Amino acid sequence: MTPHIPHTNPADRTPRRPQQPLQAVLFDMDGTLVDTERLWWEAVEHVAAGLGRSLTEADEEDVLGRPVEHTAEMLSRVTGAPFAEVAADLHREFAVRVRSGVVARPGALRLLDALAADGVPTALVTASPRAIADLVVEGLGAGRFAVTVTADDTPRTKPAPDPYLAACRALGVEPASCVAVEDTRTGVSSAEAAGCTVLAVPSLAPIAAAPGRTVRESLEDVTPAGLRDMITHREPSGLPEPSDVPDPSGLHDLPDPSGLRELRVMSWNLWFGGTKVRHHREKQLKIILEAGVDVVGLQETYGTAARELAEALGWEYHQAGENLGVISRYPITGRLGAADPGFYGATGVRVTLGADQDVVLWSAHLDYTPYGPYEASFDGLAAPELAAHESVRLGQVREILAAMAPDLAARDTTPVLLVGDFNAPSHLDRDDAEWPVTRAAQEAGLRDSYREAHPDPVRSPGHTWSPVHTEHEDGSGRPEPQDRIDYVLYAGAGLRVLDSRTLVTGTPRTWPDVEDNDWPSDHAAVITTFSLGRVVRSD
Repeated sequence: MTPHIPHTNPADRTPRRPQQPLQAVLFDMDGTLVDTERLWWEAVEHVAAGLGRSLTEADEEDVLGRPVEHTAEMLSRVTGAPFAEVAADLHREFAVRVRSGVVARPGALRLLDALAADGVPTALVTASPRAIADLVVEGLGAGRFAVTVTADDTPRTKPAPDPYLAACRALGVEPASCVAVEDTRTGVSSAEAAGCTVLAVPSLAPIAAAPGRTVRESLEDVTPAGLRDMITHREPSGLPEPSDVPDPSGLHDLPDPSGLRELRVMSWNLWFGGTKVRHHREKQLKIILEAGVDVVGLQETYGTAARELAEALGWEYHQAGENLGVISRYPITGRLGAADPGFYGATGVRVTLGADQDVVLWSAHLDYTPYGPYEASFDGLAAPELAAHESVRLGQVREILAAMAPDLAARDTTPVLLVGDFNAPSHLDRDDAEWPVTRAAQEAGLRDSYREAHPDPVRSPGHTWSPVHTEHEDGSGRPEPQDRIDYVLYAGAGLRVLDSRTLVTGTPRTWPDVEDNDWPSDHAAVITTFSLGRVVRSD
């Protein structure tokens, strides 16, 4: 598949090196050039209503900024409607709205016209399908773009660098001499991995400034001269050229120790190491790469998962006993806690992000019996009994917090994270009992990143248990309680939550018919993106 280029074949193009510093400007589409998010929400809302489901704010994670396939999978999963039919309906309804309602973002058309007057070629680089992109280009004016690259034109779309590299090849320009204009962190990762300078104009979630990246509120004051200055005065990013990147996946820009401003942290229970699902290791690697995470706290590693994943990624790892591990794209410079904490417990690492930037991360797994949501839903236990039955997990988390005490005391110089599967609901989500495990963590100074990003548990429940268990395993047909039991907790002045979400890929089939699932776990993962202020290491 090749990008759409009028009157030429991209295979016949070879990179040229014009004298001007700015060789081309590459534009994202949705949220950057045109305001399509409102139209997309309306289309999804219409299709969902036809399936008997009303959208709420809690659905924003699965709708806004997501490709059609992701949203179709969500609606198919929750309504039982066939995926192919839902996807077709979403495509149709969105196309209808795009034809009649495309609105250019402020400053977008003026900037395109100014670039054309200056003789700077432009490309449209989008994760939307060709059919939608062509409608938008028609609305904006087909002559405005020398090249359009869509989700249909490259084997991988954003956050992989493929779309931007394809656009540069088609234009015959060097990525380092191009500015990519993006509105999401996914798009920014794609452009930076390709080697482009980036102008970020956030639409859905904040984007931090970084070397080689400029952030503006809108395109209204952006000029061709300003874009040239971004190239001319580009700070060295510390990123290798794309051809030098040792990981051929290129799905996430490599770390820049001198200027790190964001950190993506993932907590993931692998479920017997993933062995319930065929080709689980390949699927785990794909998920980690596409998520663009930096550090992953693992549970149920099955003895070897941390090492095998890290070696395949070219990352560093710490394996503690048979059940717990941490993998990191940054150097692990310290290992904390017992070498083998047992099946339930926690292990910690110190990760060095740069010359003056460390974080400490602990990965925890607490006992699953007795499981409070079962006792509340099936046994009807009263609040005092529910709280009393948390004593095993409460004891475990207190031991973990005691081991973390030196790290927590130094949290204002070295931020601290506690991630993991607590097998306990949060006191921030439910008021039917004390739920003391998460409260103990809060009292120790740890904050819940997901609930900080999504304060309303009704609108954003954030369930992590369970994407594959919808009915209880005992065969009674009783609905399985769905709850949030996996966490990314943090402490320290150096971290601020930019975004937090749960992750499940594909449309998992339910237990026991799980072996061909794309998602190789019975838990959803939790991913939090932090901005990272400059801190001084405590050593």
